Amino acid sequence: MNSEMIVSVDAMGGDNAPGAVVDGCLLAVGRGAGFRIQLIGDAGAIRGILNARGYNGGRIDVVNATQTINGDEVPTRAIKEKKDSPIVVGLNMVKNNISGSFISCGNSGALLTGAMLITGRIKGVDRPALATVLPTKRGVSLLIDAGLNINCKPVNYEQFAQIGSIYMRMMYHIDAPKIGLLNVGTEETKGTAIVREAYGKLKALSDIRFIGNIEGRDLTDGKCDVVVCDGFVGNLVLKCYESIGSFVLGGVSEALKKNAVNRLAASVLKKDLKTFFKRLDPDEHSGAPILGVRGSVFKAHGNASSRTVMYAIERALDFTRSPALELIRNCFSTSARGGAEGAEWTN
Repeated sequence: MNSEMIVSVDAMGGDNAPGAVVDGCLLAVGRGAGFRIQLIGDAGAIRGILNARGYNGGRIDVVNATQTINGDEVPTRAIKEKKDSPIVVGLNMVKNNISGSFISCGNSGALLTGAMLITGRIKGVDRPALATVLPTKRGVSLLIDAGLNINCKPVNYEQFAQIGSIYMRMMYHIDAPKIGLLNVGTEETKGTAIVREAYGKLKALSDIRFIGNIEGRDLTDGKCDVVVCDGFVGNLVLKCYESIGSFVLGGVSEALKKNAVNRLAASVLKKDLKTFFKRLDPDEHSGAPILGVRGSVFKAHGNASSRTVMYAIERALDFTRSPALELIRNCFSTSARGGAEGAEWTN
């Protein structure tokens, strides 16, 4: 029996699919061992790209899927009506333990809805959350929720903190991750009624290291390891982070190429600049898990490049190989707060 871990990848999702997705899978198998990839989508198109790249190895399998979910489709309807789309096929592979994880750069709403409907939520989890890593001066911080739940109850903030703490302990080896609640001020009395109640719940938890409220200006400083917020705020933060990162990188690059003196300075600072650019590179942090569902499901950027896909595969492998998912299950195994498993995702 083949003991290699299998990663299923949506070959048709994203602005640059299937070319960038296939190339990313080729990069991933070239950099690591001990796993196989199942590329799901238009088999003819996928095999055509593999042949054009001269790939004749045995670690990438092609699974044909005859339907696609476009970016403007209603998520719930698409999941229910397009059973032979890569997202539905891939999520069912995770549900049935055919593959260890599933990655898509496609329709975010469909992926999130499908993860809830098909893989189901972990018993005791009220709402799963999208978690993404942000670069900081001290390393990285986990932003949770990054866009799944627009409206949250106090219990959701509490659970996001617990899930995020486990993720950072297992994935980034931080013994006692510091948890911060993103707010408009650091005082306990700041924020909406729901956020103030969430503060009280977080403060009362004994299994996390809650440091209190943090403000937007604290994000880049890396004041905490896990940033807790609702999905509306989290998605705004994420998009601002991405745009500012691109703005800074573009501005610095342009300045260093402006004249001979600047180019000379760039050559002197080449090593340090490379390190700085690497920290801000969105590809380096690609692959956001949907935490709280019964399986390893990852979302990558819609405009993913081959490097984006490669790093997302590596992050999904690390998560699947770690005990993080089992620890999240154990954390909520005695909780009666969660809703019905497999309930439809709603924002």
